Amino acid sequence: MSPSPSSSPGIKTTLETVDIVVLVVYFIVVLAVGFWSMWRTKRSTVDGYFLAGKSMSWWPVGLSLFASNIGSGHFIGLAGSGAAAGIGAITYEWNGMLMVLVLGWLFLPIYIAAGVTTMPEYLQRRFGGRRIQLFIAVLYLFIYIFTKISVDMYAGALFIKLALQWDIYFAVGLLLSVTALYTVAGGLAAVIYTDAIQTAIMLIGALTLMGFSFAEVGGWDALMEGYANAIPSVHVPNSTCGIPRDDAFHLFRDPLNSDLPWPGIIIGMSIPSMWYWCSDQVIVQRSLAAKSLSHAKGGSLLASYLKILPFFIMTLPGMISRILFTDDVACADPELCKQICDNPVSCSDTAYPRLVMELLPAGLRGLMMAVMIAALMSSLTSVFNSSSTIFTMDLWKTFRSHASEWELMIVGRVFVLVLVVVSVLWIPLVQASQGGQLFIYIQSISTYLQPPVSIIFLMGCFWTRTNEKGAFWGLALGLLIGCIRMFLDFIYPAPLCYEDDERPEVLKYVHYLYFSTLLSFITLVVVVVISLATEKPKPEQVSCLTWFTRFDPVDTPEEKQEQIFPLERSSISLEVIPTPRMKCKLEEKKKRAAMETPVLTAVDSASTVSIRGMQRQKQSRLTSAIYWLCGMERQTQRENNPPVPKVTVVSLEEKRWIRLLVNVNLIVCLSVAAFIIGYWA
Repeated sequence: MSPSPSSSPGIKTTLETVDIVVLVVYFIVVLAVGFWSMWRTKRSTVDGYFLAGKSMSWWPVGLSLFASNIGSGHFIGLAGSGAAAGIGAITYEWNGMLMVLVLGWLFLPIYIAAGVTTMPEYLQRRFGGRRIQLFIAVLYLFIYIFTKISVDMYAGALFIKLALQWDIYFAVGLLLSVTALYTVAGGLAAVIYTDAIQTAIMLIGALTLMGFSFAEVGGWDALMEGYANAIPSVHVPNSTCGIPRDDAFHLFRDPLNSDLPWPGIIIGMSIPSMWYWCSDQVIVQRSLAAKSLSHAKGGSLLASYLKILPFFIMTLPGMISRILFTDDVACADPELCKQICDNPVSCSDTAYPRLVMELLPAGLRGLMMAVMIAALMSSLTSVFNSSSTIFTMDLWKTFRSHASEWELMIVGRVFVLVLVVVSVLWIPLVQASQGGQLFIYIQSISTYLQPPVSIIFLMGCFWTRTNEKGAFWGLALGLLIGCIRMFLDFIYPAPLCYEDDERPEVLKYVHYLYFSTLLSFITLVVVVVISLATEKPKPEQVSCLTWFTRFDPVDTPEEKQEQIFPLERSSISLEVIPTPRMKCKLEEKKKRAAMETPVLTAVDSASTVSIRGMQRQKQSRLTSAIYWLCGMERQTQRENNPPVPKVTVVSLEEKRWIRLLVNVNLIVCLSVAAFIIGYWA
């Protein structure tokens, strides 16, 4: 099909009644799944709320990994990149195919053996001290709030603006209210199960749109031929603006003059990807919620297989959108682009919304709106829950080491509400970034901050000689260098296609993927040199905390928890469960209290009971309802006769036939990844 400029710029189609009905049904289904999952799990404990009781099977873990990764930014960004520059950006997704397997087979056994809840907690156990833990906790929260939330809010706001024409504050406020409801009340279990249903909705809708797109353009051959000819009728002469790339259908591109040099893809892209898939709280927390190592590996395999799909359901439809709506999606004249999409730089980000609103009939448009909202909600809930976990377990507990489990539950839920408010306050900045540049700069934050963190986790997990001094100074120097490059990018932005490049040579000739490789190497050298020049780590900083020591004998669960945690993490009771060493002291306190307590007469006893009953009646019904919704009413019900606690321990042992099954699937998945990367390279 030949390129056909639109008769009128922009998206004019709006949703009809049947589309609104589909959206309402979607919200009802998501809330139903969220509330159902809340009743299935014990949300009144640390493990129950933050790790879903470590009871998840492989399929919800895998679907949640995929949904947490695929946000609304992927639909907008991958389709936009496909429209602007071809299939090159899909290398990020297929690199993730390999890294999620590295998580399941190499990193996760170490985290399970260490018995940790958060990634900063692992670093504290591995290196000792508090400065690395606090450093990483603050850094993670910074990255989550200023990159993950901003990316998803940008893409969600763009789609809502183009498709719904709703007031952005009302639309985002509604979405955040729904997500906060089951995230605050249900914890990680509710997030994982709703992620599973959101993934199903995303795949059904995206595959449907892919079918409509290929039918409209005329099939695969028409896509291959039409993309090269999709040149806008108005573009800047004597420039590359609006001209499709010659290497649009290649992954590995020129090492010096391309947008994605192939050596940088192999090394420079893999290091940040390792941070995201192997040490990011959002991803690892879902794997730690699995009931066994085998189920966690199965989840990684499912997520890896699903990572094949973005190429077909996002990148290729974006390229088709350029063919169908060339003058709009591929506009190259700044003034014309400003008229079409309020963005003088490019309108490629409108590629996916354009397909949704132009090609799909009524009803299916509502389904695709549900898909985009599902992608936005699943990513935001993942960030909310993981940020809440890090803040509560790594920051709050550091400054309130004797905080009760009840207090931690309250703090975790309140912090989610704080993030919701931050997200709403972020909207004006998101709208101001519609010009594109600020959004690109925010993305670069993670690019320049991730490599040093990746190296610290890599060395901590696989080199027993790494110590606290080496890790801290390697991290500090690496982040300093990364921040310098980041600020240079802020000061000297990349030129547009019709402008001359007058940036300093370090920016002009050192691609950011090459810089990522260099930064990783510098961090690695600093860690190795300082670790060898200083004392060895203590035995307790190595045992069960590295790949080579993961099978070391451990203390009993009671002793281990007493040594590590200020409170006991029971999966049943909200009370602090006494360990054997605490029982004597508790008995002494009980005897002393009994001696000091005056003997009550029958009348006194009856009056005391009646007073307590009146106090309970006076308790606010709203407070009781909130406690009931959050699953925290059990504290008063079970405080008299608490049952024997069940300590949830995930073993590294695997059944022989299950281990064989997942390993065979590992080989198959790696073979598939090697084939598709090699075919398109």
